[in-house]
Amino acid sequence: MKARAFSYFRAATIDHALDAHARAGDDARFIAGGQSLVPALSLRLQAPRLLIDITHIDELRGVRREGGHLRIGALTRHCEMLSEPLIAEFAPLLHAAAPFVAHPAIRNRGTLGGSVALADPASEFPAMILALDAEIEITGPSGRRRVKADDFFIDLFETALQPGELITAIYVPLFRADQRFAFDELARRRGDYALVGCGMLATFAGERIHDIRISYLSVGNTPTRVRGTEATLIGSRLDAERIAAAQAALEGDLAPPESDEVPPAMRLHLARVLLGRLLGRLGEGA
Repeated sequence: MKARAFSYFRAATIDHALDAHARAGDDARFIAGGQSLVPALSLRLQAPRLLIDITHIDELRGVRREGGHLRIGALTRHCEMLSEPLIAEFAPLLHAAAPFVAHPAIRNRGTLGGSVALADPASEFPAMILALDAEIEITGPSGRRRVKADDFFIDLFETALQPGELITAIYVPLFRADQRFAFDELARRRGDYALVGCGMLATFAGERIHDIRISYLSVGNTPTRVRGTEATLIGSRLDAERIAAAQAALEGDLAPPESDEVPPAMRLHLARVLLGRLLGRLGEGA
């Protein structure tokens, strides 16, 4: 199939993009990397009358420190998660997840803002910004606001974005010396969508966990934090007994949906396996 005919507008500024969207109403879409939108257009799953190209807006680019956060522009490409020194130093969980995102051709075009806006529950970066307690900066007709990742993902492909709004940046708290992180996923082939993926960020007081955030992908309709499992780990050392207790608690946090590809029981088993592996790495000082 081919995409339905549409008009094209190249925006030079955020205001230009928002004005163009306001004039077109609900029949417009923003496009940056296009790694999800273009296939949807080709299959006519989406058929807007206007595409607004935001790839030439300088304000959406760049990675820099701002106070206690790392500001990552929405147009930061997936491949920059691997090459940008500031991300490797201050948001290493994103850096660790980046090699698992599809294939180089997609990483060279796909953007962080686009991935977060789409909110695919099988995507790595939305789940990792949840684990990082990041904030999403959103700009729209009513102005600019920041939304915590915990409040951003609502349901399957549904987020806190309102019509006519776009993501301008992601704010990630700076990684600290008392923190440890780990990421891994299980897939049939490297580059395929993960059967299960998990990332975590823990703050330690000595060898005991002071705080921890654990986020899964491919286990539900949204990126999923496992709060009950997190609670079992607070104040503890990561010995074999505590890791086993956390794995047992996972069943109360996850309810994988029915799927023709992977039965829920298998997905839950894989989630337990990943949890044990990653907690083991944290205990080793990963």
